[in-house]
Amino acid sequence: MAGDKITIKDFISEITGNDYIDARLYGKYNVKRGLRNADGTGVLVGLTRIGDVHGYIIVDGEKVPADGKLYYRGIDVEDIVRATAAEGRFGFEETVYLLMFGVLPTKDQLEKFCTLMGENRSLPANFAEDSIMKAPSRDIMNKLARSVLTLYSYDDDPDNQSPENVLRQCIELIARFPTIVAYSYMAKKHYYDNESLIIHLPASSCQSAETILSLIRPDQQFNRLEAEILDLSLILHAEHGGGNNSTFAVHLVSSADTDTYAALSAGIGSLKGFKHGGANRKVIGMMEDIKSNVKRWDDEGAVMDYLIRILKGEAYDGSGLIYGQGHAVYTKSDPRTVLLREKAGILAREKGLVDEFNLYRLVEGLIARVFKKVKGSDKDICTNVDFYSGFIYRMLGIPAELYTPLFAVSRVAGWCAHRMEEIIAGGRIIRPAYKCVQRRLDYTPLEDR
Repeated sequence: MAGDKITIKDFISEITGNDYIDARLYGKYNVKRGLRNADGTGVLVGLTRIGDVHGYIIVDGEKVPADGKLYYRGIDVEDIVRATAAEGRFGFEETVYLLMFGVLPTKDQLEKFCTLMGENRSLPANFAEDSIMKAPSRDIMNKLARSVLTLYSYDDDPDNQSPENVLRQCIELIARFPTIVAYSYMAKKHYYDNESLIIHLPASSCQSAETILSLIRPDQQFNRLEAEILDLSLILHAEHGGGNNSTFAVHLVSSADTDTYAALSAGIGSLKGFKHGGANRKVIGMMEDIKSNVKRWDDEGAVMDYLIRILKGEAYDGSGLIYGQGHAVYTKSDPRTVLLREKAGILAREKGLVDEFNLYRLVEGLIARVFKKVKGSDKDICTNVDFYSGFIYRMLGIPAELYTPLFAVSRVAGWCAHRMEEIIAGGRIIRPAYKCVQRRLDYTPLEDR
């Protein structure tokens, strides 16, 4: 009717109808949806020396489940975690050094690198006021991406693709991510949640885990166990091979010969998604739903019945997904989960949350039976790192808005290592093919439509 307001709803039917693709066509043209083979393994699209994710073995052409392993530059991440814990020191900075340079640092090299990281914690003059405080965001990941892009304007040599210059940019960004995330969160609390604005200066002597806790807490107070557990989380999230969505995004954009700031902002955009870095928030929501609807958390039958309802799409968000369970590569176990679970139990005892931790363990233990009952499947389903990471963050008093940004604070190390590798060893723009299945049409003059 003439005069009616035009809205998006007037056009959406055209989009939904004309963007539909018959699922049978993917099989007809042998399309690797999601860059996955029919057996769920990833399509091999590149080579890397940085990280390796081992989740299964191939026997006579068949995928056979195996205990999960994660390697950083050929070194088992469990060995890194156990060694640094035994020596009573933090390990994230050593992990960053290993990923970036390909070797473990000597004591002198590590001290110098930590000093360099500390010296780069602070943001450029007036950056916080002009870029973060004057343009706050409800979503910290979006603010992080925008801040990274804005830092391009503060760089005197932003487009120089030499390894030396890109390395400088990478180290500066790895060091600054905790500060950007903390300041963005404080701005969000003030401008959107109407709370007091509290901004702390980052201490140049602090490790990353200590820096984060001191910047997001009004009193800057934390204990050693809290910092150690956050440091562990940072180590475990730092790298996961070249094929995970956000790292592949960095490879993809870097291959186009763009600047470091644009490439890393692409990784942030990918990591924000609930199918990637945002998954631990979904776990927390699901577990809160279980806690609200199951009266006795130690009642195995009641918990199992509710998990069955979730898997059938009858409870929680109706998606039919049990979040934090299953992984694209790991089959029997996720090595990161094994290490986080151990620390989660220790922290739960300190925080008086043992009953809740036991509920997490119960859910984990019931998953195979739940899938067997609902899906009739005997497939191995491992608990992934997202299942416990959100619980750990909540026990540390870290708000849900920071769960995925903290993932970015860690994973930027892997992104930077892969960007360096793409620049040095890539040399060819990544350009996969898409098959067009739209039939040919004649153009119709406007008056005849």
